[in-house]
Amino acid sequence: MSVKAIAINPQNPSAFIELSLPMPEPGENDLLVEVKAVSINPVDTKIHAGIVKNGLKEPRILGWDASGIVKAVGAGVTEFKPGDEVWYAGDITRPGSNTTHQLIDARIVGHKPNTLDWASAAALPLTALTAWEGLFERLNIQDAGSDKTLLIIGGAGGVGSLAIPFAKHNSNVTVIATASREDSAQWCRDRGADQVVNYHDLKGELAKQGITFVDYIFILNDTDGHWNAVSELIAPQGHICTIVENEHPLDQNKLKSKSATLHWEFMYTRSMYQTADMARQGEILDAVAKLVDNGAVESSLSETLHGLSVESISEAHRKVLDGHMRGKVVVEF
Repeated sequence: MSVKAIAINPQNPSAFIELSLPMPEPGENDLLVEVKAVSINPVDTKIHAGIVKNGLKEPRILGWDASGIVKAVGAGVTEFKPGDEVWYAGDITRPGSNTTHQLIDARIVGHKPNTLDWASAAALPLTALTAWEGLFERLNIQDAGSDKTLLIIGGAGGVGSLAIPFAKHNSNVTVIATASREDSAQWCRDRGADQVVNYHDLKGELAKQGITFVDYIFILNDTDGHWNAVSELIAPQGHICTIVENEHPLDQNKLKSKSATLHWEFMYTRSMYQTADMARQGEILDAVAKLVDNGAVESSLSETLHGLSVESISEAHRKVLDGHMRGKVVVEF
C-alpha cells in the first residue's frame, strides 16, 4: 500500500508536487497515523521560504498540525492502540502531516477531543501547545494573583485565540488583548478578553484605561515592531514571552533597570532536542481536549479546504501568507 504526500519540489522550491511513497513502519516509540486533516501554520510558510532561498536536494513534506486515526503502534508504545483518534503538532525534524499516513512519536500525541470533527481538531494542537507553554511554563501566570495583568499582543490570531481562554480558565490575571479591527476585537472579547486595545498605540491605549505597567506580556507577532512599547510597558520584575524571532537586536537596557525577564517559547524545542520531559506535550494536549469537551475552549478553525492536493496545500499557504487570517485554515482529506 502506498502513501500519498504533497511535498516541496526540489526542482522548483516555490511549488509543491504530489508523491507516492511506501507505507512507513513505526519505530519503537512511534504511532502510524492515518491523517484526516492538517492545519497550515506560519511555521510551514517560514520553512518553505527558507527552502526557496537556500535550495533543496530532496522533496520535503511540510505540515505539523494534524488529527487522525492510529493504524499501528511501535513496540514501546503503551498509551495508544490502533483505532484511537489522536491529534498532535508533530516534530519539525521529521516528515510532516501533508500526507495520508505519518509516523509520529507517541509522547507528543494526545487523544482527540470527542466533541470536535477532524478539521476543528487539526486547527488546535500547535497553537494550543504554544499558548499553554508560553503562559504556564514560561510566564507561569497560574501563580499570579487577581491584581496582575496579562497583555496578549495578537489576540485574534491562532495562538491568541487560545491564549485568551487558557488564561481566563487557568489563572486569575486580567487579560488584555490587542486587535486593530472591530471584528477582531469582538473575536477576542468572545473568547474572554477583559479588555481589548489597538496595537498601533499600545501605551496610549493602555493609558486611557489607567494602566501604566503590565505584569506579563505575551508577544505573538512582530517582536521588533512592538519591542520599544513592550520595554516601557513591562512592570518592574515583570515577565515577557515572545514566540516570534527578532530580525534586529533587541535593546535590553530598559529591562535591566526593571529586573524584567525575557522568555522565548518554541513549541518544537522538546521534540527537536528529545528533552527528558518530552511526554509533557501529550499531557498538555489531553488537558486541552478536556477543556474543549467541557465547552471551555472552542476550536479556532475559520476555514476548511477539502482534499489533499497540490492545489489545496498551495491555497492554504497563500491564505496564511496573506496575513489577515482570523483563526486557522485547515485542509481536510
